[in-house]
This record gives sequence, structure tokens and C-alpha cells, in this order.
Amino acid sequence: MNTQPTIHYLATRPDGTIPPTTGSAAEYAGWTGDPIPTVNVAAHVGGIVDHPTPGRPWYDESPFSYFRTYTRPGELLERVEWPARLWVVEPLGQTGTWGGYSYWVLCHRLRVIEEAEPRHAFGHRGAKVLATFAELPTLARQWAGEWTADPERTRRTYDAWTERITETHALDWWAPCRAQYSRREAGLKTADQLAVTSIEQAVADAAPEAADAIRLRARCLIAGTLMYDRIRTGDYEKSVRALLLGTALDHLQPVAA
Repeated sequence: MNTQPTIHYLATRPDGTIPPTTGSAAEYAGWTGDPIPTVNVAAHVGGIVDHPTPGRPWYDESPFSYFRTYTRPGELLERVEWPARLWVVEPLGQTGTWGGYSYWVLCHRLRVIEEAEPRHAFGHRGAKVLATFAELPTLARQWAGEWTADPERTRRTYDAWTERITETHALDWWAPCRAQYSRREAGLKTADQLAVTSIEQAVADAAPEAADAIRLRARCLIAGTLMYDRIRTGDYEKSVRALLLGTALDHLQPVAA
């Protein structure tokens, strides 16, 4: 029996403020209505915060009507862009949810316990994901060098690998589905975007074909690292995981190993 207490997390912008609880950041980027109230969580560590404009429990169309806390940290980036700050909080008073999102705990009052490490936003493999992000620019330059040194051989190798990625749906089915089941869907979506942006400078001078292949490889490596423990049952799943990690391309030892 698991007796560990449930940890509740809250995600904020880098300045410590909470984004709107409904809609997306993009939807409210050009908001022209009444000023959206907010709370600076960073200013309340160790204290209790009451919601400034509580809405109806628990769904309200107004931009900021409740605190949205998460018991599954891999979903913390649903409504907050990276980089984000994470906090361990304690919901107080009446709590609830809506739409079957059992990993949300909504409240109008909470205690801010402490700031949490950003790695939690990618689930319990977050440290390995962040370590892989740090390595990606160097790896991308290495991969670009392989294309420059022997473009024909490298093209053939990548073409065969890409074909298998497509056939097995390793990136567009296995990783997203397993992320959804293990509640790391938001973490995977953010990691996928960051994988591309983190290597843009490294592939700036590469030929378009090489740059596209390297971007795909970076996305797959991040997905394989994040979902390493969820694509693992039986030989076929392990072969899918190996495709994501790119072991057929150069046999590098991935961070996730």
C-alpha cells in the first residue's frame, strides 16, 4: 500500500505570477478586457494565499477564477510556457475539478510551501531530459559534421532510420500515447518544441535535407529519453525505443541508458 503523501504542484511564469486559468497564453496575449487579476506566488512562500477573484466551483469562463494545482507534474506545462517556475503547494478549503481531469486539484486558497526544481515539469525523468537538452547543441553539430564528411552514406543511413520511424509510428503514436497514459503529455509536447529550438543555431549552416533529418533525430532522442521507462515491454517495444534513441545511427550512449 502506497502511504506517501500526495504532492501538489503549481506552475507560474518566470516572474512568479500565475497565468490565466482558462484558455491559453496565446489567447490572452492581446487581451483588451478588464485587467486579469493575478497572484505573485514567489512573494508568498511559507504563507497562505486567498484567490483575489474566486469564480464558481469549479469551471468559470473568466480568465482567472481559481488556482489550478497538479498532482501529476508531467502536465504542469499545459497552460504555462517554458521556462516556468514550479512550486509545491497545499490546496486549502474546498477543492474540486471538472472534465474528468483527476490530476487537477482546483482551489480558491492555498499554502505556498516551497519552490520546486524545474525538472519536475517533465515528470520523474525530468533530470535526464534536461541533461539531454544541454547536450543537444553539441550532438547536433556532431551530426551535421557527419553529413558534411560523407553525405551519401549518411543520407542512406538516415533514410533507412526515418523509414522505420514512420513505419512503426514511434514518434507520432508510441511516444504521445504512452505520455498520455502516464500523464506526461504536456511535458512531451514542450520537450518536442524545445528539441527543435535548441539546435537551430547548430544546424544553421547545414543543407536543408541534413537540417531536417537532424531536427527529427533531436525530437526522437528527447521523446525516447522522456518515455524510456514506458516503451519497454517486449522486444518490439524495445526496438521502437531504440529507434527513438537513434542507436542505429551511431550507437552513441544516450543519457537515458
